[in-house]
Amino acid sequence: MTTEVKPTSRERLLEAAATLTYRDGVGIGIEALCKAAGVSKRSMYQLFESKDELLAASLEQGIAAFVATLLPAADDGRSPRERILHVFEQVEAQAGAPEFRGCRYLAVQIELKDQSHPASRVAHRVKGNLTSFFRAEAERGGASDPVLLARQLSVVFDGASARAGIGADSLTGLIAPTVITLLDAAGMH
Repeated sequence: MTTEVKPTSRERLLEAAATLTYRDGVGIGIEALCKAAGVSKRSMYQLFESKDELLAASLEQGIAAFVATLLPAADDGRSPRERILHVFEQVEAQAGAPEFRGCRYLAVQIELKDQSHPASRVAHRVKGNLTSFFRAEAERGGASDPVLLARQLSVVFDGASARAGIGADSLTGLIAPTVITLLDAAGMH
């Protein structure tokens, strides 16, 4: 007989924060978060100092899944060019889902506007790490200006993610040719 492990109040709050803020934005109220998690406000404040701390912890908890669904495995044998294209293939695939709302880390930064907010700091670090991934692959692939290429790829990533997230555009047939043009122009192999 298997015993089902019930999620803790903390786990339920983190999941509710991840789900509701992605769907409805960071302005979601404490009452809605607690109700969705099945946790009292008192319990929430015993576990987290504030809603800001809960949001930051929720984003932090999601980093591993974000990286796993986006970046290729460390030593997968593919060329740097293929590894960069992999990221954009993942974005295109994710953008096809009806519940896709864009990059959760970009959305938090845009909504909060406050770079010192705990959640903004988490999001900033995640987005910086993505740019660092692009730069490292660009360096390995012989790009003429790896720093510039990494910044350009980050702009394409965020723009494509945002436009698909608001339903303004489909990434199919758009994102790969755009990235390939940048890679070619940078002399990436």
